[in-house]
Amino acid sequence: MEQVSGESGWRGSREAWIEAAYGSLLDSGVDSVKILPLANKLRLSRTSFYWFFKDREELLAALVARWREHNTGSIIKQSEAYAESLAEAMLNVFDCWLNNELFDSKFEFAIRSWALQSAEILEQIREVDQIRLEALKRMFMRFGLSELNADVRARTTYLVQIGYISMQSREDISVRMKRIPEYIAIYTGQEPQQRELDRFFSRHGYRPD
Repeated sequence: MEQVSGESGWRGSREAWIEAAYGSLLDSGVDSVKILPLANKLRLSRTSFYWFFKDREELLAALVARWREHNTGSIIKQSEAYAESLAEAMLNVFDCWLNNELFDSKFEFAIRSWALQSAEILEQIREVDQIRLEALKRMFMRFGLSELNADVRARTTYLVQIGYISMQSREDISVRMKRIPEYIAIYTGQEPQQRELDRFFSRHGYRPD
């Protein structure tokens, strides 16, 4: 459903409101996601919001759904992608950490920050964390690891990355790329083959020195 703004002729949409809310959440946190400021940002009337959402809570729920679908869906997809070895399977997962179109780390940080003031969001995060961990565990088990070993390696892989996000760690891309073979070896117990690394580096436009 769309609505025409009398002043500009621009058509508002549900997705436009969600996108505006997403931007405000990332920039200033959940307290900034309010109907009137979003309407002003979109140059729409406040009442046009109600063509698409019952109330602010429904908009916030749409944001959470977007986060779940985008970030969790990508981890599951990458963990299930074809790989010749466990090391290559882990490199597929690492695509998430380097490609914002697969995994939006700023969105992840914003949602986790929101959870500090919302028990409901914290519960959603706990649920999502378990889903992601199970996906990673299944990946390890696919390559013959025991359930306990797979569980520990999945937790090591995932919790380190969430730590990166929570700490807002910043490092030069060349530094991170040089570390990746060591991460893969530590997480999987396997040294990645050069051809596997070459394919990974190529996907991310990186050329080793």
